Amino acid sequence: MSSTLLSTSQYAVEIMATLAFAASGLIEAARKRMDAVGIGVVASVAAFGGGTLRDLLLDRRPLFWVDNVELLWLVLGLTLLAIVFLRSRHLEITERAMLWPDAIGLGLFCAVGTQIALELEMPLLVAAVMGVITAIFGGVLRDMVCNEIPRVLSDHRPYAICAFIGAWVLIAADRAGFEDWASLLLAAVVASSLRLIAVKLDWELPRWRD
Repeated sequence: MSSTLLSTSQYAVEIMATLAFAASGLIEAARKRMDAVGIGVVASVAAFGGGTLRDLLLDRRPLFWVDNVELLWLVLGLTLLAIVFLRSRHLEITERAMLWPDAIGLGLFCAVGTQIALELEMPLLVAAVMGVITAIFGGVLRDMVCNEIPRVLSDHRPYAICAFIGAWVLIAADRAGFEDWASLLLAAVVASSLRLIAVKLDWELPRWRD
């Protein structure tokens, strides 16, 4: 049996997270006025970057998107639809438009990454870190490809911390005996909500000042 075979709930979350981060990549690439190939590349690295690094660090083979090739087709289809829609509607793409899919993807990837690490019997802190890596690394690659300082390092509003809290929520729910789907949903909602609230209320982390 493949080492990357996911449960039904994990697979559903992985699909939603992949599409959410792909959408964030599409929006960012459109803001940078990239061509069709550029949009596809940015959407792909955003969608698959975090899960790929997670699988490499946990030594899971094949990688999740290789074992679930339909995810590649979904991202390709979303890219083509987005290109047609954006060209026909002539919409003005703003940075704020990316915040929603980015926050949703953050919570979903955080939850599934943590749960996969727990199933592989990783120590609790390692599982939480795997959740954070899964949640943020796609966004890091997306921003770097778009020639931006990664948002996780420059936004000043809680980002990775939201994923870290969400990871521990999943760990607590798992230890409390919650069903897999309930743990995933609770952790994803907490992490995504924290990020959106932080943006809405403009919470900022302490930073270096002159």
